[in-house]
Amino acid sequence: MSNGAESDSHGNGQGCQPAVWAPRAKRVDLVFGVDDGQSRASVALEPADDGWWRSDRRLPHGSDYAFSLDQSDPRPDPRSAWQPAGVHAASRVFDAQRHVWADVAWSGRDVRESIIMEVHIGTFTPAGTLDAAIDRLDHLVELGINMVELMPLAAFAGNHGWGYDGVALYAVQAAYGGPAALQRFVDAAHQRGLAVCLDVVYNHLGPSGNYLDSFGPYFTDRHETPWGKAINLDDTGAAEVRRWIIDNACRWCRDFRIDALRLDAVHALVDDSPQHLLAELAERIDALAIELGRPLSLIAESDLNDTRMIEGTAHGGLGMTAQWADDVHHAVHATLSGERHGYYVDFGGLDVLEKALTRVFVHDGSHSTFRGKDWGRPVPAGTDARRFVVFASDHDQIGNRALGDRPSARIDDDGLAIEAALILTSAFTPMLFMGEEWGARTPWQFFTDHQEPELAEAIREGRSREFGGHGWTELYGGPVEVPNPQDSMTMERSRLDWAELDTPRHQRLLEWHRSLIRLRRTERDLLSGDLDAVRVDIDPDKNWLVVQRGDIRIVIVLADHALKIDLEAPAGTMILAAWKSDGLAIDGGDGLQVPARSATILRLGRRDGPA
Repeated sequence: MSNGAESDSHGNGQGCQPAVWAPRAKRVDLVFGVDDGQSRASVALEPADDGWWRSDRRLPHGSDYAFSLDQSDPRPDPRSAWQPAGVHAASRVFDAQRHVWADVAWSGRDVRESIIMEVHIGTFTPAGTLDAAIDRLDHLVELGINMVELMPLAAFAGNHGWGYDGVALYAVQAAYGGPAALQRFVDAAHQRGLAVCLDVVYNHLGPSGNYLDSFGPYFTDRHETPWGKAINLDDTGAAEVRRWIIDNACRWCRDFRIDALRLDAVHALVDDSPQHLLAELAERIDALAIELGRPLSLIAESDLNDTRMIEGTAHGGLGMTAQWADDVHHAVHATLSGERHGYYVDFGGLDVLEKALTRVFVHDGSHSTFRGKDWGRPVPAGTDARRFVVFASDHDQIGNRALGDRPSARIDDDGLAIEAALILTSAFTPMLFMGEEWGARTPWQFFTDHQEPELAEAIREGRSREFGGHGWTELYGGPVEVPNPQDSMTMERSRLDWAELDTPRHQRLLEWHRSLIRLRRTERDLLSGDLDAVRVDIDPDKNWLVVQRGDIRIVIVLADHALKIDLEAPAGTMILAAWKSDGLAIDGGDGLQVPARSATILRLGRRDGPA
């Protein structure tokens, strides 16, 4: 082991040799026994020309330690794998090789072959831990999910939060069970045929417990981000900062056997280097996939509407395997909810939905009213649609609403069923948000657990100020009291209520999702990512649309009354799934009788004569 204080990858049982990058320090001391003031001891580290400081001393698994720079207070290791007492306390040595893996049959899964469920560990179960989440993996398997995406686990201040304010990026949040619990979770998932994606945040760090600046130039004032100074990717010392990020990504895939990484808000990774960080990361992950003998995927959250994100690095692209496509969400949600405030202003209407389902980006060089400028680029012909992850719900689109209300609070079950049909039968890679599969009624709100009074108050005031406009009063029919993120009840309200599954209403929605996922995994035409083969017929006056995918037809009726839709339905046409069966009929071959507010999936019969 050459960096940090984590046991070496060979698992030789002899502990680790601590090391830290601190190029501006004149002296660095390793402080150990730091949680026991009676036995605290220190030893000076030896400097090297590259800004690293190292020690010949070996620390065994479970040892507590920290670094003191120029005789200052001890600080946690920037590459700490374990922060059992929180992000302000000592680091602890973690031997990643102690876990005996049982997933011997696991060969990996590419995100483009996946149906994803996004999960927040803290609110997924009553206990809110990785070990407790293992007990719910069979539910995901029975649903048909084959990749679970974990919201960020990197250690953050306090016991509960979304995870996007992590500060110890190599560690796993102690309240979730720490690093060993993550290994147990991944192992259990793989044994059930579930891939695991981990959400990682490299564009900023949280406001509490961030000691990186004291170690070296991890940040730069050359660029600004929504969170202040940017991560240093192209200024003095950037090579080691980039290495810190790339080593982190590779470590999750190697030592924890993570199958995919979802990279948060990559448009905020400002980098003027000859090779962008993302391209360098993509090449390293590709090489690691070959070394490990299983696919590894990188999924970018990008606001840019630019397929350069998923184009190969050899052709000037950034090399991501896939990217989130918010425009599809906006089009689906605005159509079903009728909302037009904020960034939904240009969405809604069947023509917009048609464009999203066939061309991905609604803003593909067109004017974005919300941004006040032209935005995006067209998706090139031949692009694999499975490179775009789409959803009707995700943590942002729920949690960043003023009240954290799910679509189920404003859209009836018919609308939820239609949303599910549009997403799960699309040419894209579909993702659900935990509980969406049964129409969960629990909100999912923004919550934090900062102990500093000034920071807690600033977050509360900032959240209220953020939602002072955006049309929330009109949307909710009156003044809105934004939940206090620091109130523990805000988090408690956001926990899934698994007892909802005992009610017929929720069971019906769950079975609908199961049926759609089963079709997606078995119908050849629904497995295709050929976006150029997708056609959508719309009738804005009668309020229906039909999505054509090979011989599959997804018939969506948004009207409040039954309709007859002219649809060629040769003999042998089968109804594969229907949200409503009363009044549904194939009318002789020249039309389809369909109920109000419904979704129906058909497979056309064989036509007479040559194809």
